[in-house]
Amino acid sequence: MAYEAKDYSKLIGMEGFSETLLKNHFTLYQGYVTNTNKLADTLAAMLKDDKVGTPEYDELKRRMGWEFNGMRLHEYYFDNLGGKAALDKSGKLAKKLAADFGNYENWEKDFRGTGAMRGIGWVILYQDNVTGKLINQWINEHDVGHLAGCVSILVMDVFEHAFITDYGLKRADYIGAFFKNINWAVVESRLK
Repeated sequence: MAYEAKDYSKLIGMEGFSETLLKNHFTLYQGYVTNTNKLADTLAAMLKDDKVGTPEYDELKRRMGWEFNGMRLHEYYFDNLGGKAALDKSGKLAKKLAADFGNYENWEKDFRGTGAMRGIGWVILYQDNVTGKLINQWINEHDVGHLAGCVSILVMDVFEHAFITDYGLKRADYIGAFFKNINWAVVESRLK
């Protein structure tokens, strides 16, 4: 069964994100979906043709992590955008952030600070499935640095394509726009 790109056109018009930036980002996301499907088909054919264990098969297997995670991380990212309401400070997510970081402000400072680090990648608020603890984590590449057994709660793309069209090198301004558009209901629904 092939993966299908989701339609995120409802995000067009979102404050702080130009139509050009969003449409370019949607096109990039579509590429991850397309390449995930191509790799899945190629790997299935190689398995059928008994080409498992070949250098070509091995490298395509490794590449699948990049393409699949690029697809899925963009879906988490776009899904947690488009909100207009502030975080409900009496809700379960706000209470959990306060419990794990001391207060909401400490969590936000850590998340923004992680996003402002030099380099390209992602910032993900994870929840550890074992302890339930919330952790802000920098992910350098789609397929490297993920915390095993953790659930993505909030995802922010900090690759240049996510902000440079609108903000140039002013990543902090992009992060500010991101925070204005978090769909907290979606984010809270991911919390276990």
